[in-house]
Amino acid sequence: MAEGDYEAVLCVKPAVHVYRVPPRASNRGYRAAEWQLDQPAWSGRLRITAKGKIAFIKLEDKTSGELFAQAPVDQFPGIAVESVTDSSRYFVIRIEDGNGRRAFIGVGFVDRGDAFDFNVALQDHFKWVRQQSELAKQAENPDQGPKLDLGFKEGQTIKLNIANMKKKEGAAGSAKPRPAGPGGLSLLPPPPGGKSSTPVLPSGERPSSLSAPVQAAGRPSADSLLAWPQPSAAPSATATDIWGDFAKASGSTSNQNQANAGWVQF
Repeated sequence: MAEGDYEAVLCVKPAVHVYRVPPRASNRGYRAAEWQLDQPAWSGRLRITAKGKIAFIKLEDKTSGELFAQAPVDQFPGIAVESVTDSSRYFVIRIEDGNGRRAFIGVGFVDRGDAFDFNVALQDHFKWVRQQSELAKQAENPDQGPKLDLGFKEGQTIKLNIANMKKKEGAAGSAKPRPAGPGGLSLLPPPPGGKSSTPVLPSGERPSSLSAPVQAAGRPSADSLLAWPQPSAAPSATATDIWGDFAKASGSTSNQNQANAGWVQF
């Protein structure tokens, strides 16, 4: 089925009145007060349908659905449908019989909400018609559409917010490097409030500079003090006795040399 053969229903209102409209003597708008509102010429239901781009206002019998009159609308607002100047519930429509004969009649709604829906249904249909026409033109001439230019104009600049990046870089740069100990090892800083002590090295590692302990002149090393027990303090007489034995030994040696002086050495 082609698009022109499909008929869509846009709006249905169950109660409308039709009035005879006197000829308009001047260019001023229609006034519903000039009609015989208490004596409608016909009453029934109103239905708006759309077939392609054309909308049809159909006046039908409430019971049988027999068509009383219809008004083809090719433009809105336009001459086919006009509002009156003194009320929002009344309109003037141009009906056609299909044989070239036309007439203007008045249509009135019992409720203002029905009149509002009638107006909106026609507006939405012709808004869709305009959109379809624009899309068809763009499809035929795609090069004539507006082109999107994303290039920088002369003198145009762009500003980047890198505050977060600076903050991260400052936080990373604020960390102080740890001091390197002997052998290029990184040492932990001393605890707050305490004095720096001998750096603690991992087990199994000992720098070459610390491999041999340095012994001060005239002082025994710590290893010897720990390995040998310290003698108790001795009186000065003991020291004299030790050197006295040495002297006695020296003296006995000299006497022996004198005794052997008379011997002939071979």
